[in-house]
Amino acid sequence: MKKSLLFFLFISFHSWSQTEQPSALLTLDEFLGYVKQFHPLVKQADLEVSQAQSGIIAARGAFDPKIEVDYEKKQFKSTEYFDLLNSTFKIPTWYGIEVKAGFDQMEGVNLNPQNITPLDGLATLGIAIPVGQGLFINKRMADLRKAKLYNELTQAERDIEVTNILYQACFAYFDWYRNYNEYQLYVTYLKNAQIRFDGIKILIREGDRPAIDSVEAGILIQTRKLSLEQSRIKIVKSKLELSNYLWLENTVPVELQNNIIPETAIEKNIESTLQTNGLLLADLDFANHPKIRALQSKVNILDVDRRLKGDMLKPRIDLNYNFLQESTALDNFNTDNYKYGLSFSLPLFLRKERGNFQVAKFRVQDAELDLQFENVTLKNKIDYQIQEISSLQEQIKFTGNLVNSYQILLSSEERLFIFGESSIFLINTRENSLLTSSIEQLEVQVRFCQSNADLFRLLANSIN
Repeated sequence: MKKSLLFFLFISFHSWSQTEQPSALLTLDEFLGYVKQFHPLVKQADLEVSQAQSGIIAARGAFDPKIEVDYEKKQFKSTEYFDLLNSTFKIPTWYGIEVKAGFDQMEGVNLNPQNITPLDGLATLGIAIPVGQGLFINKRMADLRKAKLYNELTQAERDIEVTNILYQACFAYFDWYRNYNEYQLYVTYLKNAQIRFDGIKILIREGDRPAIDSVEAGILIQTRKLSLEQSRIKIVKSKLELSNYLWLENTVPVELQNNIIPETAIEKNIESTLQTNGLLLADLDFANHPKIRALQSKVNILDVDRRLKGDMLKPRIDLNYNFLQESTALDNFNTDNYKYGLSFSLPLFLRKERGNFQVAKFRVQDAELDLQFENVTLKNKIDYQIQEISSLQEQIKFTGNLVNSYQILLSSEERLFIFGESSIFLINTRENSLLTSSIEQLEVQVRFCQSNADLFRLLANSIN
């Protein structure tokens, strides 16, 4: 009878299944979906992309057609000194060429002779061409190119920013997962210690065990209660930190409820969730990596600036040609009437232009060196991360074997205790070793998840 009681006490309670789980489960995949869709910082990153796209629209405005009208009249002491109307319609084009049409009507007693027009006005149709500086690149062309490159840069930086937010959210989830499962372990082992303590008290009353065994068992209960309380407060902290990433539509914050639990065996799904499974360094397209794209965009922006500064070394030569026609004879355009002009300017020493061009060239070289360095560094970091994940997979197997071995040792020690060949001290020692190895197994699982998150951040690929 006594052996049956001992067998019940030390064998039946030791299947350390977790306490009854609430029905609400929040998986990592669901959690990251909420973060990506509703988190304010993700929305903020999207706004930056929208701002960059608005910058393209603003830069294209430099190529918008333009109407200019200038009217001026002077009358003094019943004398009309002048009545001047100048109107122009201009169409800028990509290569600095400008097409324009105009209408001038000028009259009065004090006109400059060169401004005299027919009574019905003078129509013009012409073109302005920069044949030196400003033909192949000019400020408005450079501004539009840079605006498009800034948009590409912002898109890449947005991907990096979103990835960083998801990465931090992953770590908050892993911390919650670790603390929740650690808490469940302490709950189970506290129950084990309490059952053992109750059994020992029965055996002491019947004279089968010394009274000191109750002290030993009581110490373990107090130790388990202390560990459980420490674990409980860690769960409170991790749940609050996790709530920082939980938002709903219209930027409504959400607090994690007590009945929500993390998914079980997260290490089995983490690679598919973060899309890090089966990656080989040789298969990765580094040219399309957001960080490389961002650095390449910076190089391209600086290169546009370098080309613009280089164009300033050319002389400025502007040609313009305009056909002239009376407004009453537009149906019979006469090309014999025209006005043309040429303007030329060139600084003698070009010191300012040469200095600006050299500075722009050095900036491009500096950005290219950053790009090359980041390319190599990124490859090495990803290579290491892939190898670390492989190593942690092996460590998970090792810790699993250790837990199983310690479980066998504990079960054997309990059987020896039944037959009077062991002590409560040895059982507690075995159980402490099992608990330590279980926590170590949990830590390795969490490190495996964190390592996958590190690889996810390095890849900077947003989850679909």
